[in-house]
Amino acid sequence: MKLITFVTLWLVLAASAFNAWAADPFAAASGDEFLPVEQAYQADLTLKGDKLHIDWAIAPGYYLYKKEFKLDYLTPTDKTRLNPTLEKGKMKFDPYFNKDLETYYNTTRIVLDISGYDNQFELKMKSQGCADAGLCYAPRSQYFQIDKTTGQITQTKKQQTALTQEGQTSEASSQAALIPEEAPKSLLVYILLAMGGGILLNLMPCVFPVLSLKALSFASHSEDKHSHQAHGWAYTAGIIGSFIVVALAILVLRSAGTAAGWGFQLQSPLFVAAVMYLFLVMGLSLSGMIYFGTGLMGVGQNLTQGGGLKGSFFTGVLAAVVASPCTGPMMAPALGFALTQPAYIAILIFIALGFGLALPFLALSYSPALARKLPAPGTWMEVLKQFLAFPMYITAAWLLYVFGNQVGMTGAFFLMLGAIAIVYAIWVFQHIPEKGVGKWLVQWSGYGALVLAAYIAYNGETFKKDDSWINYTPTVIAELREGGQPVFVDFTADWCITCKVNEQIALDREEFREVVARYDYAKVKGDWTNQDEDITNILTEYKRSGVPLYLVFPADPSKPAEVLPQILTKNLVIEALERNAAL
Repeated sequence: MKLITFVTLWLVLAASAFNAWAADPFAAASGDEFLPVEQAYQADLTLKGDKLHIDWAIAPGYYLYKKEFKLDYLTPTDKTRLNPTLEKGKMKFDPYFNKDLETYYNTTRIVLDISGYDNQFELKMKSQGCADAGLCYAPRSQYFQIDKTTGQITQTKKQQTALTQEGQTSEASSQAALIPEEAPKSLLVYILLAMGGGILLNLMPCVFPVLSLKALSFASHSEDKHSHQAHGWAYTAGIIGSFIVVALAILVLRSAGTAAGWGFQLQSPLFVAAVMYLFLVMGLSLSGMIYFGTGLMGVGQNLTQGGGLKGSFFTGVLAAVVASPCTGPMMAPALGFALTQPAYIAILIFIALGFGLALPFLALSYSPALARKLPAPGTWMEVLKQFLAFPMYITAAWLLYVFGNQVGMTGAFFLMLGAIAIVYAIWVFQHIPEKGVGKWLVQWSGYGALVLAAYIAYNGETFKKDDSWINYTPTVIAELREGGQPVFVDFTADWCITCKVNEQIALDREEFREVVARYDYAKVKGDWTNQDEDITNILTEYKRSGVPLYLVFPADPSKPAEVLPQILTKNLVIEALERNAAL
């Protein structure tokens, strides 16, 4: 039973990986290697009058950064930055850097007006992209000779101009820690990069408290140096063993054609939710607000705070798990290299990364001089432990934000309810009556709260925002009806509880979607969360002072809308849709 926590932590990872595979088993890199950059991103240039069209074909599972497209007009003495027309891209949330980046999948077109250019000129085109599996390519520069008179476009082998290169690092290359253009070829260099990246992981807010608490154990225990060294190696074994599990999981998934790389588990709302719960509980524990008992809630505490080598080993496992949402300098080149190599080299790189993560504590265990410099035990240790809870809370809040970006604010709200359920369960297990019916009721209410939290985390995907709704404007309904479509309109707001209940009961149902598709309904949503004069006007028109307001418009513009009740049922909505579709 002592292995329950270790198995549970990695079952979360395996479940998230399986969900990703089930959703798209042939995504991204299909096999053990990534595509060469020339195959992943192919550009076709054509002249159409005074317009130069650059059509990109992007391999499945790969994408290009919009911001990294740069076109330059070259002459022997000068370089002029051009301003092409770019299409709107897809916003992709980057969990490493906590921001949205605009990207292109599958295809995109760049249009450049060349009416004012010489009949013959040289064009430099810079681009940069990544694979969903985690590998990012170096910035790529291509050169083309353009002849407007003949319409001929010739790609040249020129690698760089004599002009000064851009002085600023691009956003994608600087923030995504992409592979440098002159990537080192030596395996030893990549091993050192992985070790360096692992060392720097210790400075991340998710890992630093774990390292600090383990170091403080030296101040509170007086074992001899050999005992300290044994604890250091047990901690190292826990980390390296966990990283080997991660490496094997990634390699197995990639061999099955799944897009998997470092951090791939953060693409799963299930994993993000589970780790958010973990950081919350760790923070509460460090704050002294949770005192674990010897039952179910105490298993993890017993493993990581046990007095023997077992405690050090599982603290290493914990450090590896909490490091999973983090990345740092030097990691991306090493891991990108690992995922393009044979399995034994990939595992070696992951071992080096884990060894780097464990190295500071391992060094401390071998350095009596450093250990002696630690302050003597005292009340300061409890204060420091409580202070270290705040990085845990911050990381939990960040993961909640990531979850909200993945599934929407409704999902973030329910995840917070799940977090509250966990806190309630912990409180219940600390206050179980000694006997009687009350003991049974209280205990099972705690188990029920844990089941509720797990259910919310597991079903995070279901909270994803439905992008098939059209935003309301004063003219959109008339335009849709003129095109021969019936229209269902939902005026709602995030603070409207009735609206949310109606969505769960009637609108977020498969039966509703089937009827909408069968009769070709357009779905229009008016969001009144913030003040909107246009929505206020239509509410007034239908003699409503607030939301919800549900309208069903027949396709015939001469027919009036049917106003539905404010409290919906599934059958009521379906019958209204069928009735108006026949008008």
